[in-house]
Amino acid sequence: MIEGETAEIDTPPVRRPARLAWIHGLSARLLLLTGAFAVAVDLLVLAPAAASFHERWLTDRVRAAEVASLAVEAAPYATVQDDLAGRLLRGVGADVVVLQEEGIRRLLRGQEGGETPPDLIDLRDPDMAARLIDPWETLLGEEDRRIRVMAEPRFRDGDFIEIVAEAEPLKLELRAYVLQIVLSSLVISVVAGALLYAALTFLVLRPIGRVTEAIERFRADPEAAPPPLGRPRADEIGRVEDELTRMQDEVRNALRSRARLAALGEAVAKISHDLRNMLTAAQMASDRLASSGDPTVARALPRLERALDRALRLAQGVLAYGRSEEARPATRPLRLAAAVTAAAEDAGLTDTGVKLVNKAPVRLRVEADPDHLHRILVNLLRNAREAIEADPEGDRTGKVTVTAARDAGLVAIHVRDTGPGLPERARDRLFQPFTGSARADGAGLGLPIARELAQAQGGDLELESTGPSGAVFRLTLPAQS
Repeated sequence: MIEGETAEIDTPPVRRPARLAWIHGLSARLLLLTGAFAVAVDLLVLAPAAASFHERWLTDRVRAAEVASLAVEAAPYATVQDDLAGRLLRGVGADVVVLQEEGIRRLLRGQEGGETPPDLIDLRDPDMAARLIDPWETLLGEEDRRIRVMAEPRFRDGDFIEIVAEAEPLKLELRAYVLQIVLSSLVISVVAGALLYAALTFLVLRPIGRVTEAIERFRADPEAAPPPLGRPRADEIGRVEDELTRMQDEVRNALRSRARLAALGEAVAKISHDLRNMLTAAQMASDRLASSGDPTVARALPRLERALDRALRLAQGVLAYGRSEEARPATRPLRLAAAVTAAAEDAGLTDTGVKLVNKAPVRLRVEADPDHLHRILVNLLRNAREAIEADPEGDRTGKVTVTAARDAGLVAIHVRDTGPGLPERARDRLFQPFTGSARADGAGLGLPIARELAQAQGGDLELESTGPSGAVFRLTLPAQS
């Protein structure tokens, strides 16, 4: 290892044991959350239920005392003896019974006063907070606690009726009632929680588990065909499954394209090595031809030299970079009309076949790399010529029209042909490598490379329109500032 370098170690992900994985998983959290909600619901139900039972018990005692007092007072004189009246009021469970009418207190049973005053509970007070607190004071109070209860009379006239009683009987009944409520609520909560947990497990956890397993299998072997995730669903989980399937397909296609590009790059590098030697020999031969006095050779020689120079630079660039990246463009002002004419010669446009109609203004200049601009224009013009010549209903002749105009700091160049237009299968993936070729024998790399070259110079390339009357491509490049 070279000093100063650090090795990157690909450590596998740490997997917890199955028991710990379940504890830290979504299932355990959902189960705990369901239990917590069940306990919260029990508490919310218990407090008002206990308050209602407490108030009902006290109200029943007050009404019983009121009815007993009416029975005593309604009997004829001396018919109900004092000891029987005492037993009637004592059966109510109250030590003291007091009735107040028009400000006058009447003691119906017992003796007021005592060492420790009883705790007051006024049933006439509509305070809900006090009603919720009273049951817990009874449950947590002392065994000898006494309570004084006041309420409005229902069966007789008067200001209020008041009883004083021991709190222990109420405490025992209230404790039994609260325990019954707690047990029944727990049973209901456990059953409801189990059903809810089972439903969520079936509807949510199991599908999420299948998606997680699919992701793990895809990470382990991205090129393997995935097993089906299950029946199609229309909810959010179904959308996740659909998007996962689409993502996996796109990644697999990208991996296949990457493998093809890698193989293509390796092959191009080998070919370029041999091609460079052949181009060097061809360039030497062109130098010898330059010394001949043939006027035809003299006219064709500059075009041959330009083609050999571009081919040699391209071969050297492929060998230098060893990958599909292009060199940074070296832009300079260029006359667009002259660049279109030079590209038309290399694209095979002639006066006897497919013709070039160059309507680019003669003085219009663009900021572009000469080699990159030439490759873009050659690609567009050659594609247009081949589309016209491949038209089965045409006569292998036609024209390619190039127009250009400045547009807000850019030069918009339109390349229009008279061919049959692009087929439907080639429009959607026109600028994707290996997939956008309109010809059966095409590699599908020309337009993607042309767009990449245009974007590297601050412009763009797009299909503006296509139809039976031909296709129109729009190339934008920065105008000369």
